[in-house]
Amino acid sequence: MAVIPLLSMSDDELMAFSRANTLALSLEEMHAIRAYYQRDDVRAARAAEGLPADPTDAEVEALAQTWSEHCKHKIFSSRIDYENRETGRRETIDSLFKSCIQDTTKTIRARLGDKDFCRSVFKDNAGVIAFNDTHDICIKVETHNSPSALDPYGGALTGIVGVNRDPMGTGMGANLVCNTDVFCFASPFWEGELPPRLLHPRRVLEGVREGVEHGGNKSGIPTVNGSIVFEDRYLGKPLVYCGTVGMIPAQVAGKPGYTKEARPGDAIVMVGGRIGKDGIHGATFSSEELHEGSPATAVQIGDPITQRKMYDCIMRARDMGLYTAITDNGAGGLSSSVGEMAQDTGGCRLDLARAPLKYDGLRPWEILLSEAQERMTLAVPQDKLEAFMRLASEMDVEATVLGEFTDSGYFHITFGDRQVAYLDMDFLHDGVPQLQLKAVWERPAHPEGRIDLPEEEQGPFLRRMMGSLNICSKEYVIRQYDHEVKGGSVVKPLVGVKRDGPADAAVVRPLLDSESGIVLSHGICPKFSDYDAYWMMANAIDEAVRNAVAVGGDPDFMSGVDNFCWCDPVQSDKTPDGHYKLAQLVRANRALEHFCLAYGVPCVSGKDSMKNDYTGGGTKISIPPTVLFSVMGVIDDVNRTVTSDFKRAGERIYLLGLTRREMAGSEAAQVLGISCADVPQVDAPAALARYRALYGAIRAGLVTACHDLSDGGLAVALAEMCLGGRLGARCDLARVPVCGDMTTTELLYSESASRLLVSVRPADADAFEAAFAGQHYACVGEVTADGRLTLETKGTAIVSEEVEALATAFKATLDW
Repeated sequence: MAVIPLLSMSDDELMAFSRANTLALSLEEMHAIRAYYQRDDVRAARAAEGLPADPTDAEVEALAQTWSEHCKHKIFSSRIDYENRETGRRETIDSLFKSCIQDTTKTIRARLGDKDFCRSVFKDNAGVIAFNDTHDICIKVETHNSPSALDPYGGALTGIVGVNRDPMGTGMGANLVCNTDVFCFASPFWEGELPPRLLHPRRVLEGVREGVEHGGNKSGIPTVNGSIVFEDRYLGKPLVYCGTVGMIPAQVAGKPGYTKEARPGDAIVMVGGRIGKDGIHGATFSSEELHEGSPATAVQIGDPITQRKMYDCIMRARDMGLYTAITDNGAGGLSSSVGEMAQDTGGCRLDLARAPLKYDGLRPWEILLSEAQERMTLAVPQDKLEAFMRLASEMDVEATVLGEFTDSGYFHITFGDRQVAYLDMDFLHDGVPQLQLKAVWERPAHPEGRIDLPEEEQGPFLRRMMGSLNICSKEYVIRQYDHEVKGGSVVKPLVGVKRDGPADAAVVRPLLDSESGIVLSHGICPKFSDYDAYWMMANAIDEAVRNAVAVGGDPDFMSGVDNFCWCDPVQSDKTPDGHYKLAQLVRANRALEHFCLAYGVPCVSGKDSMKNDYTGGGTKISIPPTVLFSVMGVIDDVNRTVTSDFKRAGERIYLLGLTRREMAGSEAAQVLGISCADVPQVDAPAALARYRALYGAIRAGLVTACHDLSDGGLAVALAEMCLGGRLGARCDLARVPVCGDMTTTELLYSESASRLLVSVRPADADAFEAAFAGQHYACVGEVTADGRLTLETKGTAIVSEEVEALATAFKATLDW
């Protein structure tokens, strides 16, 4: 154990120490720590325990990880002076999290009243909602961006097995139902020079794909939903989102299964893998930009087989009532898991000398901070300890008693008889100073280009669009993941007669003796961030809700998970545009507030990753501001779900919603390299009425196929429905409901929000149309048996493409 002479350091020395040890602490935070050790009561308490006046290395490291951006979400909790120069308004925002996310969910729950389906939100490892009378379900989505940049395989592997532990440690522990994953990469065909330490995007893609595959498949958990976004700014840091859904018994040992609480006197028991040097500084490393000196040792090494054994043991121990609380050893290792659980009791005493190690040579602070994988911490009552340890031994799971929870008010760490750390619990968790930040919004200017291709180029352009990176089939990646294990997947990632059409959302039946199911979907639209992060967020929420409704989800029974990945939004010499980037974050949060309220979708969990930048070789690369918005809902009868593939010739095709000339950020504009000014906007009241009507029509059996219009707009959606069913379609573009003037090409490829295509049997057409009376919709054509997609305008076929040719173009790009 080393003593850090913090009390005598100058400001320059404080910052040099923070940088050299990957603490990611600011000068103000270093001053706050120094001020704590200067307090008379702290000096007296430390002297009584035989500790020096200066902090130990373990104390500084524990504070750094607890206060890290990764763990403490300091930017989301900051006080922001926000100036909107577009409106001339200026205001102070005290915590974006509290005002835009937490308060919004509180408002929605109050509005739901007796119909509130939320069980536990924002206070556990995952958000919990009701499923049925006997079970609740939970969801968590995490990011592993920084480790995946340095070690794509290891970073992504620990991303998926790590997020598995979140539901495992939610409430009294959840049975794992399924996984989701969403990746953001630069083009795998990148041909430019790579800055120092950066790997080629193809190598990153392959490593991440394999890491998530090994983590998920070897754990016996199906991967049922996901997507890949390609944008060259993700060269600086890929985004690797991994999510897991779990199921918790409504009652465990006579108490609600979603609750837990450690008690004074409970033993601190660590189960699972051993502790090593891998993953040290993982939390603080992920709280700063990637650079040439980023430590590779921050990346953990995962072992899904060890985790599976631990999981099976924990589920049995849960059902036997052998513990009172549980959490995962994630960011910060034992310092985080024990420190968080000790808030229940007001303190703990932990002996690191008892901890099982992979090898000798770890210093006490490394044992405390290591993020080595496959570990959980449990609070076990003393009278249940013998039974718990016996069960672990029987199931070949290593379990070690490391100490006990106390009501001392202190985070007390020893190594045998040596004092390692003695920190006031309140200071550890609440002592970090609130950031004071400034945000300034000025709308960026974009020239308005028009997109108007000659008729003879329309067919070839549709094939080109079907093969573009953000539209083309991701079957190559999807096929690596097992979505059938457990036998509960209903709507699978690929649908249609040849199982190669894209699904809008996943439907899973977690209890095979029940027809009730879970609907999972997501929205992610970083392409709109450069125009306005407000509409980026609005479109992501709308896309997630729309995808869930497209398979039969109930728009009035959906919960959300927000995952923000942002470039550094704090103004500095390295980030001279920080005021603007923070204003983008403010606008995204305001959109989340507005559209969650409009749709009645409470956020139950979330996460943010705020330093997604790379600096090296004289180059700085910042990702586009990105939000993944996931939706989890409940459907009472999985037999009433629908898929996106056309089913039979002769059925009518309806387009629901208005199309506008909203081409900014669209795939067509990017493929053609044309700048456009109008980004898609969301009319939430009209959209919600449409979604409710569609939900009713699907439940009534009036809809045979449904697909949302997103990337690529109308032309691509029609092509995908055709190739899924290997059927043709003939549509009259003059029937499409439009608002405003646009060219035929813009009509085909506009990405206006909230639109869907459905097919309906002729006999059901009247009933279907009655359900949408007063709304914007039209019958635009019919499904055909000729195997061609034909699009007409003014009696002339401007597109007449063989469906097999479209399928070939769709599948060729990533057919490695």
